[in-house]
Amino acid sequence: MSVSKTSPLGWPAPQGLWDPSHEKDACGVGFIAHLKGKRSHDIVLKTLTMNENMDHRGASGSDPATGDGAGMLVQIPDKFLRKEMAKKGITLPPEGDYGAGLVFLSPEPSESDVAKRVFEHVIHEEGQEFIGWRHVPVKSGILGKTSGRYEPAIFQLFVGKDPAITDPNEFERKLYIIRRRVAYAIRNNELPNGYTDVHGNKSSSFPGASYLYIPNLSSQTMVYKGMLTPCQLAEYFPDFHDPDFESALALMHTRFSTNTFPSWSRAHPNRFIAHNGEINTVMGNANFMKARQALCQSETYGEDISRVFPVINEDGSDSARFDNALEFMHFGGYDLVHAMMMMIPEPWERHTTMNEDKKAFYEFHACLMEPWDGPASITFSDGQMIGAVLDRNGLRPSRYYVTEDDLVIMASEVGVVPDIDPLTVVEKGRLRPGRMFLVDMKEGRIVPDEEVKKRVYSAKPYKQWLADNRVFLKDLPEAKAPKTVEEDRILERQIAFGYTYEDLRMLLGPTASTGVQPIGSMGNDTPLAVLSEKPKHLYQYFKQIFAQVTNPALDCIREELVTATETFLGSEGNLLQPGPKSCRMIRLDHPILDNKQLAKLREVSLDGFKAITLDALFPADQGGEGLDAAFDALCAKADKAIEEGFNLLIISDRNIDAKNAAMPTLLVMGGLHHYLVRAGSRTKVSIILETGEAREVHHFSTLIGYGADAINPYMAFDSIHRMIAENMLEIDFDKAVYNFLKGSIKGVVKTMAKMGISTVASYRGAQIFETIGLGTELVEKYFCGTSSRCEGSDIEQVAEEALIRHREAFPDRHIDAEDRALDSGGVFQWRSDGEFHLFNPETIHLLQKAVRTGSYEVYKQYAKKINDQSENLSTLRGLMKFRGSRTPVPIEEVETIETIMKRFKTGAMSYGSISQEAHETLAIAMNRIGGKSNTGEGGEDPERFKPMANGDSKRSAIKQVASGRFGVTSEYLVNADEIQIKISQGAKPGEGGELPGSKVYPWIAKVRHSTPGVGLVSPPPHHDIYSIEDLAELIHDLKNANPRARINVKLVAEVGVGTIAAGVAKAHADVILIAGHDGGTGASPTSSIYNAGAPWELGLAETNQILLLNDLRSRVVLETDGQLKTGRDVAVAVLLGAEEYGFATAPLISVGCLMMRVCQKNTCPVGVATQDPTLRKNFTGKPEHVVNFMTFIATELREIMAECGFRTISEMVGHVECLDTNEATAHWKAKGVDLTTIFHKPDVGDDVGTYCQKAQDHGLDRALDNTDLLRICEPAIKRGEKVYAELPIINVNRVVGTITGSEVTRHHGGAGLPEDTIHLKFKGSAGQSLGAFTPNGMTFELEGDANDYVGKGLSGGKIIIYPPKGSKFKAEENILIGNVAFYGATTGTAYINGIAGERFCVRNSGVNTVVEGVGDHGCEYMTGGQVIVLGETGRNFAAGMSGGIAYVYDIDGQFENRLNREMVNLYRLIECVDADIATVKAEIEKHVELTGSARGKAILSNWNAELPKFFKVFPRDYERMLECFRKVEEQGLSGDEAAMAAFEENMRDLSRVGGN
Repeated sequence: MSVSKTSPLGWPAPQGLWDPSHEKDACGVGFIAHLKGKRSHDIVLKTLTMNENMDHRGASGSDPATGDGAGMLVQIPDKFLRKEMAKKGITLPPEGDYGAGLVFLSPEPSESDVAKRVFEHVIHEEGQEFIGWRHVPVKSGILGKTSGRYEPAIFQLFVGKDPAITDPNEFERKLYIIRRRVAYAIRNNELPNGYTDVHGNKSSSFPGASYLYIPNLSSQTMVYKGMLTPCQLAEYFPDFHDPDFESALALMHTRFSTNTFPSWSRAHPNRFIAHNGEINTVMGNANFMKARQALCQSETYGEDISRVFPVINEDGSDSARFDNALEFMHFGGYDLVHAMMMMIPEPWERHTTMNEDKKAFYEFHACLMEPWDGPASITFSDGQMIGAVLDRNGLRPSRYYVTEDDLVIMASEVGVVPDIDPLTVVEKGRLRPGRMFLVDMKEGRIVPDEEVKKRVYSAKPYKQWLADNRVFLKDLPEAKAPKTVEEDRILERQIAFGYTYEDLRMLLGPTASTGVQPIGSMGNDTPLAVLSEKPKHLYQYFKQIFAQVTNPALDCIREELVTATETFLGSEGNLLQPGPKSCRMIRLDHPILDNKQLAKLREVSLDGFKAITLDALFPADQGGEGLDAAFDALCAKADKAIEEGFNLLIISDRNIDAKNAAMPTLLVMGGLHHYLVRAGSRTKVSIILETGEAREVHHFSTLIGYGADAINPYMAFDSIHRMIAENMLEIDFDKAVYNFLKGSIKGVVKTMAKMGISTVASYRGAQIFETIGLGTELVEKYFCGTSSRCEGSDIEQVAEEALIRHREAFPDRHIDAEDRALDSGGVFQWRSDGEFHLFNPETIHLLQKAVRTGSYEVYKQYAKKINDQSENLSTLRGLMKFRGSRTPVPIEEVETIETIMKRFKTGAMSYGSISQEAHETLAIAMNRIGGKSNTGEGGEDPERFKPMANGDSKRSAIKQVASGRFGVTSEYLVNADEIQIKISQGAKPGEGGELPGSKVYPWIAKVRHSTPGVGLVSPPPHHDIYSIEDLAELIHDLKNANPRARINVKLVAEVGVGTIAAGVAKAHADVILIAGHDGGTGASPTSSIYNAGAPWELGLAETNQILLLNDLRSRVVLETDGQLKTGRDVAVAVLLGAEEYGFATAPLISVGCLMMRVCQKNTCPVGVATQDPTLRKNFTGKPEHVVNFMTFIATELREIMAECGFRTISEMVGHVECLDTNEATAHWKAKGVDLTTIFHKPDVGDDVGTYCQKAQDHGLDRALDNTDLLRICEPAIKRGEKVYAELPIINVNRVVGTITGSEVTRHHGGAGLPEDTIHLKFKGSAGQSLGAFTPNGMTFELEGDANDYVGKGLSGGKIIIYPPKGSKFKAEENILIGNVAFYGATTGTAYINGIAGERFCVRNSGVNTVVEGVGDHGCEYMTGGQVIVLGETGRNFAAGMSGGIAYVYDIDGQFENRLNREMVNLYRLIECVDADIATVKAEIEKHVELTGSARGKAILSNWNAELPKFFKVFPRDYERMLECFRKVEEQGLSGDEAAMAAFEENMRDLSRVGGN
């Protein structure tokens, strides 16, 4: 493991597969401020109440009294502190002339006294006055056992200002330096000069150092925080309750951590910020900051600057490291707003309407620093102002109120301060994507985003500076001697760089022809790179890391406006003293260059730029030592070049020859980047790779991820040239190169989007990868900071892999050209001479023969071929053997085959990706054996809920809820035994899916609640899961939708998945599935199939270990899947910690799949993965085949259990000591693989459960439905009688109506009740997910406002929301409901008298709604229903919208600029048919009737004048399909017959754009 080895106080030491650096967190955040700066105790009390009302956004683990952290930042409570210190006989200087802060110290007085003396010494050395200490009173008795065990002693330190300091900022800077110096001295035991008598020397540790933490030290603000639950904060610190404890602002934070280990220091707020979200690029940001600090000088710091290095505390969380950088920049001279704009810039690159001066500001600063990228709502304060900024994609909620008595209340939710009189609220707003919200108490007002930013961007002539200094690559003069294709060397180089015929046919060819990434299907059953007998490229040892749960992946296709590929080449200057020359850079549109562009850079002769080419070659006869030495020599050459003023380093392998082999490009890039970071010179140069090796998306992504500024893949272009010459491609060469570059950069953007990263600048150097099968020593030198968990190849093997290819290219003896050919490849599809596949013609034949004949003997032949990997290593489990450490038991004593099979499941394959016949066959089989089949994400026909005549059932016990929410209705959920939330899929984690219109047959459209022939998109993220607390909410929502079902969360194995799983357990999942990277898929980019995620053995072992360490293992069932093929595979999974087991590819083979890998083409010859009615007739599978397969698996498993001495699965779970490594000593690469981290067993007490023994507490007993609504609605549910009730509601009342709705569905089926049978009226602020999944017959009327996810999955219900009667604000100008309303809704109606947040009606497939304004990304991915917007929309309206209709009242004439036209047509409503106009008018009338809408009344009263302002947004595919329906209906067809005829008519329509 090559990551940080230190653990915070109380955390377990890094062990097995757990490392503290993987910790993640999310939270609730909020503040209250008085606009005019009036201090009061009431603000403090209200903020504490706010904190308690976001208790559901925090978390606790196995010890409910130990929270994940809560805290509050206030202005220095001078009145209170003065009184307290007077009791000690100390008179404090005037406010502003002293600094103070809390300090966490060791509870051992002898240790804390020593630390105090260090503080006092440093204060005097810095010329300030030490005033005194105050012991902060706390109520320790309320703490849990974990938080209590590591509770620090908490003191307040007081520091007097040197009278010579007159500038308050200078005093703040001094306090910052004091804090940094003390923390560094004590942590590293490097004590101040003349102070060594206190304790020992640097080789030993300072006593009590692990407790030391300084929450802040300031003359303006004070932070109180701890490892507390939100409800403990107020009680723990009695200071808060003193009436003299006053502040004009208070900022609170409640933390949800993935782990449960004590974290007093990790609670927020930090010194300047409180952060809700995650910085995904923090490793790259921290590395570049390390390099930049070497160049930093500042008048404000002067000689003191070296005392604050290193700027970034590498043991800190992502939030803490952000805070480190922010305070360094702020005290170095940047205004706080300016620094925030640099670190979290708006998406300026593609913003067509942004002010040009503002855009120039952002571009200028892009030359100084990359964005700190990720979903983030960051609140910041210096005590005089308080503000908040939201990430560029608007992924965290931030809502605010302004009251008539000058209070500003901002929080993650509305309604968190219930005692606010709603009639005193004068404004209700939200923080918008990329925007800033600032309360300036000096000015006594909220400063609007544009004004606050204008002050910053107009302060300097950034536009002029750019015009004078920034150079565009396209404007450089053409090169005199560009490199051209060397025809006679193409084949030689192709062989040397490992090109295969398959690469040409399946990667380069398709990308050069179409400009998009190639698509593949099924999973990956080839060996890991370290286990393969064939030489592999270094890239293949690296697996892409992706976002799951703790932050979302991004949709870089539909939300392209937030992505950016711009790249700047040249030398960075001094970060702290920017000037005109800071932007002396060459700007590229993207980092992948063609040969002409590289030649321009090589020959650049402009002032400020100087290029040099360095060869990346090593002697072909010297192996690993030669490679290592050649790399060191290259570093020395780079140093010399930098000294000589070169700032464009072109690292080239063009000059390979018989004696000189190419160094692996990734090795060179990672190593050189880290070498220059350590040397402090990385930001002086740009590194450009001229590489023959890199040719596909994963290659480019890894190179950029390890620091490459630009890449020229010259051999890809040479290969395309040769393919054209040999008639393998019919396309012009320049067009082919253009397509290849376009497809490749889009693929890189998609790869970084999987991790939630929007800009290449942020992705560069962020190292979003783990290695599998590389040795620690190699990783430490070349890829420092990258996780490497099972050892493997060292520099010798890496060199040998390169040299095998090199020797083939440059053989000892002459070989005629016609006798030389590329290797076949055989990775994407099996080839007899290609890469080994576990599923090959022989194993497929044996399995199908076994299940068809019912022969266990034939199955054993099949299993031997899979299990015995002595000849062809393929999987980590193939390297394992069972250790006979227990006495075998008679097989008769082992639990039965029947009970074992109840733990078996089939994988989530949607009806749509596989045929009806295949889908139903699997369901019948699994129901016969008492196992569970899974719907996948395509919904399920309600007809399957009914038993068949012969007693079989086609009902899938597991109902999947994926990001597309297709077919997710109340009826679907109620008919589940288990509901699975698919966070990621093994074959394409972090990506969405797409079902092209040609595959959306009428029967598919019916269950997905969509339109036949119209393409469907599953977004990459769940739009209601942007963080861990969002997942907790969805789990809660679904548990409410069916309290009888288990809630399962599907994750994919990757480094850190165990830490994420701990958070998922704390979020109350009942089952956690860890899927392997090698699982199947109906369609996925090949880059994902082969390069994303990790083997389930690693993910499962890590998860089991971490759940044990957190004492969470007994709360959840642990499941695994991913190419499980035999009973032995299952036995390994049991011993590594799994209790349930999923199979997908093998059952498909059992029913006839031949692994043709053409699923994405709808041409499956055996009727398994196709919707084509003709091909489906070829399906020959039977339920008996699957039953036989499962029986064989259980039989083999029982035999192994008996041999290993286990009678039951529960007894066997987690006994990793029964596994050992089967040494691969004969294998030239695998001999270094070390599995000991997988076999690690945490040393935990006997009271820690090792399998699921406890039920999760979902808190349903506290739900408003269970306390009130079910009783009120009983007459309606049982007898269909009408009921009406009025109730108060507050934000902690979440998912209101959903349990009641589930009972309506259970009693009355999918049809529900007649309209308005149940009418519930609420007053107040509704919690999240109001009315989620509620069916026909339920009406929710809300007088007030609501939080996120209103009407999620609405299944027929009606929702009416309007402001409190008598409100002083205009409803149509204020935010009334939160983000992501009506996500995945299928039917129902809604009327909202106010504005909605971001992503309104995302993936709506049937709800009809009226709203008075929406945020960004409105109607995204919509497939049905009708949306009427009576006001402004945000940007990117209708992105991915393939169905349904939207009507928009263009109040400001700007709607056309905000519309994403990619998939929709736009019409003026006045030009549409009368029926359209009548529909819109009738809906507005209904809206006015139900909500009293003032805007609606105004429009209706002036209808003829307002009508021309309306637009109709009509998706093209949908419009075309409706026209096909009209034609066939005119022919007299109706129902299913009409649907099929229209579908076929649409397929014949040549104008159709397949798959959008």
